[in-house]
Amino acid sequence: MPIQSENAVAVLTTEEMYMADRLAMEAGIAGVILMENAGQACAEEIAARVPPCPTLVLCGPGNNGGDGFVVARALKALGWPVRLALLGPREALKGDAAHMAALWDGEVMDIKSVDLADAALIVDALFGAGLSRPIEGELAALFLRIEKLRCTVCAIDVPTGIEGNSGAARGMALTADFTVTFFRKKPAHLLARCKETCGEVIVADIGIPDAVLESIEPQLWDNASALWDQVFAAIDAHGHKYGRGHAVVVSGDYSHTGAARLGAVAALRAGAGLVTLASPENALAVNAAHLTSVMLRKVDNAPELLRLLGDRRITAAMIGPAAGLGVATRDKALAILKSGVSCVIDADAIRSFENERGMLADAINARPRGQTTVLTPHEGEFAAARFSKLGKFASKLDKARDAAQRTGAIIVYKGPDTVIAAPDGRAAINNHASPWLATAGTGDVLAGIITGIMAQKVDAFLAACAGVWLHGEAGIRLGRGLIAEDLPGVLPACIQALEAEILATR
Repeated sequence: MPIQSENAVAVLTTEEMYMADRLAMEAGIAGVILMENAGQACAEEIAARVPPCPTLVLCGPGNNGGDGFVVARALKALGWPVRLALLGPREALKGDAAHMAALWDGEVMDIKSVDLADAALIVDALFGAGLSRPIEGELAALFLRIEKLRCTVCAIDVPTGIEGNSGAARGMALTADFTVTFFRKKPAHLLARCKETCGEVIVADIGIPDAVLESIEPQLWDNASALWDQVFAAIDAHGHKYGRGHAVVVSGDYSHTGAARLGAVAALRAGAGLVTLASPENALAVNAAHLTSVMLRKVDNAPELLRLLGDRRITAAMIGPAAGLGVATRDKALAILKSGVSCVIDADAIRSFENERGMLADAINARPRGQTTVLTPHEGEFAAARFSKLGKFASKLDKARDAAQRTGAIIVYKGPDTVIAAPDGRAAINNHASPWLATAGTGDVLAGIITGIMAQKVDAFLAACAGVWLHGEAGIRLGRGLIAEDLPGVLPACIQALEAEILATR
């Protein structure tokens, strides 16, 4: 049976990875074979990146250490000078790890007194994703010595000291140049707090059948086109502009119009058939002087906005970019939520609910089924709105999921590792982006892209995921020196290239 496209980019928690191992063994693949495959795959990835050199393999007391024994044996067989050090007594090893240790014919040194002097490569096979205690004391001191050496470090699964689900460092963490993990990525590989510690992440095939994912039913993905390729289905050759949706974007006053225009143009470039800018009367002339393809409509208050949204051909709305802080913006956002259109609430519209924290969630949850809301906060807005009640040590993924459940909205928690989370538990982590997107106005463009895709009556979670990826792709293409106005113009090329890639894989 062919793998479902979204399963190709599934991300597994440490618990789900243990389940994948168990299901593979229940299907007849011995644990010792999986461990052998893991160690051999890691050795191959090392040999592909590092020339033969003095190597020290640091093994822990569990299965990660068992993988390390295989790596040491495989590299030694290739003629590499390899030493191995073990944390704890050899006789304490159990199961598959003990079996692999018995196959190692070299010396097993005590990790606490190991000499690092000639090591050009360190293989970290200590704890992996299942770390259950902080790294401190003698082991932390060893890590400091390794970092002073500035030698190459390869981590197996995740660097020791990093918690696999949250990406949080527990005590001292060993920074890797590259990390070899197995079957699927873990959350820590994608979350920004751990990304630099992992270095390059390589996912190796160790023989676990993809079919196990049908039982695991993962709800987390690496944000890529395999997850949402259906968003860009072929356009109906006999369709018309209203068939592609009509989006409304709310403008700020006469001196705060640019942000909404950025979003409106982005919505149009993202594929909406029509976009209307809902503008206060005092901003009509300013907006009219800058708009051509985007239509303009006078809207001064919440009742007028609600009347506009009564047009059943309107399929999505957006409010927030430079809309102004306060009751007027809050009331317009509530009018949108009261209407029958899907919507994106961003920036000022989020901040306008800070003193009425329950009001936004109540209005979202009161919406009829199918009328979807997307909230797009950056770190400051997320914290100020108190979307999550989880503590500061919770992972960004957990906080986004908690916020989605509490608000009933899809959360786009922006940053270098943007997390997209839905109330039903689905989530994706996006790493497809450029640091040059950290400039004024790019968030307004992102909100517009998502709105333009949602206007086409696409599942809002997938629309948000696709929008975040396209925004990142535009940033990557433009690179250094980009400004927000540049982004909408490169969207057609991004979408066309994406469509060609999707068609080629179908």
